[in-house]
Amino acid sequence: MDEVKRLLEGFADTAADGLPDADIEADVARGRRALRRIKRRRRVTGVLCVAAVSAAVLAVGNQVKWWGTGGSTEVAGGSGEPETAAASTTPSTARPAPAKSGETMSMFGATVAELVANNKPWRTIDCALAPKGWTAETPIAAGRVVLSQPEMRTADTAAKIVLQAAPQARSLMSVRVTDGAGKTFHIGTLDGRLTGQVKLADKWLLVQLPSGTVEWPDDVLRQFMDSCAIK
Repeated sequence: MDEVKRLLEGFADTAADGLPDADIEADVARGRRALRRIKRRRRVTGVLCVAAVSAAVLAVGNQVKWWGTGGSTEVAGGSGEPETAAASTTPSTARPAPAKSGETMSMFGATVAELVANNKPWRTIDCALAPKGWTAETPIAAGRVVLSQPEMRTADTAAKIVLQAAPQARSLMSVRVTDGAGKTFHIGTLDGRLTGQVKLADKWLLVQLPSGTVEWPDDVLRQFMDSCAIK
């Protein structure tokens, strides 16, 4: 091992003798020049990058401005006003007027039928309740009562409330059957009109309602029929 070490040291001395003397100051100067060149390159690169980004922003901005100008042109009679102005002039959704005293309003704005005490007998068909504002037309036939409003001037029976007694039930469309107070109520449509029927003793009471703005919920119609009796 010692001989190998001496051979390596001799080889290193011989190689070092062939190299020129080191010039430290020249190496330092070259290093500084290299650093300055690197800094200059970085500054030039940064300036180029900023210029490229600015050019891109200007190009995109001009393009957006061009498209925006085209979009504001009036087309087919449309208004050139901003959307915010159009929205501000849009009328708000109309709300149903509040109900007058004694009236009930449904969620759709139509008046719901209201029942009041009936103090006038209707011959063979007698009901303890009657729809408010409706009175029986005279003369009253046996087994049939026609109710109308005082301001109503029409002979059309379809615009009136018709109660009649029948030995058998009628066939209704879209029937809804409900039991209550020992009675079975059938509510559906007959000839396109809301109709209810219930068996009272040995006869059926049929109630046909008019189609109009007055709503007759099922519970109101059942209460009306439940207050009736056939003599």
